[in-house]
Amino acid sequence: MPTSSQRDRILVLGIGNILWADEGFGVRTVEEFHRRYAVPDNVTILDGGTQGLYLVNYLEEAERLIVFDAIDYGLAPGELKLVRDDEVPRFTGAKKMSLHQTGFQEVISAADLLGRCPKHLVLIGCQPLDLEDWGGPLTPPVREKIAPAIDLACRILAEWGVTVSRRGVPLADTERLLANDIDHANYEMRPA
Repeated sequence: MPTSSQRDRILVLGIGNILWADEGFGVRTVEEFHRRYAVPDNVTILDGGTQGLYLVNYLEEAERLIVFDAIDYGLAPGELKLVRDDEVPRFTGAKKMSLHQTGFQEVISAADLLGRCPKHLVLIGCQPLDLEDWGGPLTPPVREKIAPAIDLACRILAEWGVTVSRRGVPLADTERLLANDIDHANYEMRPA
């Protein structure tokens, strides 16, 4: 696979709702990716949460996209599945994979219709176990897949010619993707 030039704009995106247990997988994974790694200036790391179609503007600016999301593939809970490029459903008529009200397919479809969809798409999905525990944490089989999902993203970035570097100094509170005690450490890891 050809590598990207350092000028390619790359978006690493996590989507989901942290208030519904495993639905928060994408957000928690991109949050941890940002906590662990520094990236070059041409790479943007974004918590897309449940913004739906508001994400189209971000997709328009990227030539390459990696998305973390909780996906109902019908697999065993916690199983990861990576799909690329044309395997990623772009149109709303395709089988709905995203668990969000406005599915990510609608976002891809809108960007595609505008002629501004990233040329290369990678979706790293994790099969959820529980989507009904309001305010609950990720379940163990899903939480255990955060690190492997990040490793997959790092391998994809390396294929694209992008080097990430492990942070030597922890992120300052002002540099976190999520604040106000909704970051993973404060929200999900708090004592019961």
